[in-house]
Amino acid sequence: MLALAAALLAVPAFAAGIAVQQPWVRWLPVGLPAAGYATLVNAGDTPVSLVGVSSPDYGMVMIHRSLDRGGMERMVMVNSIPVPPHGRAVLAPGGYHLMLMQPRHAIRPGMRVSVRFEFSDGSTIDVAMPVRPANAPD
Repeated sequence: MLALAAALLAVPAFAAGIAVQQPWVRWLPVGLPAAGYATLVNAGDTPVSLVGVSSPDYGMVMIHRSLDRGGMERMVMVNSIPVPPHGRAVLAPGGYHLMLMQPRHAIRPGMRVSVRFEFSDGSTIDVAMPVRPANAPD
């Protein structure tokens, strides 16, 4: 039974030709925002965009992108992330990522947080994202 549960948790989440693969959250100490990462895969023939993200575990979730401007890295909020037909968009350290702020309860490594990904075609995907410690490898 435990093996079956572990196998189900490892399966990517899908909706209408879109999949969220390899999701995870980088936990930071209390008071600091966490960062969320995943790979978005579009198996369809039409482009889609990630247009919103929410979580019952956090009061606010935003889509951000890290940019290097003349040796200075800064984060900017973005409204969407395009996912081309038969392509992917990667949310990873140093690029697009989620900022998870205002946790609604104590969150620590080893837990899973619920995150809903909302796409421009109207589809949504609910994902249980594993929480890893701050020093976890990318």
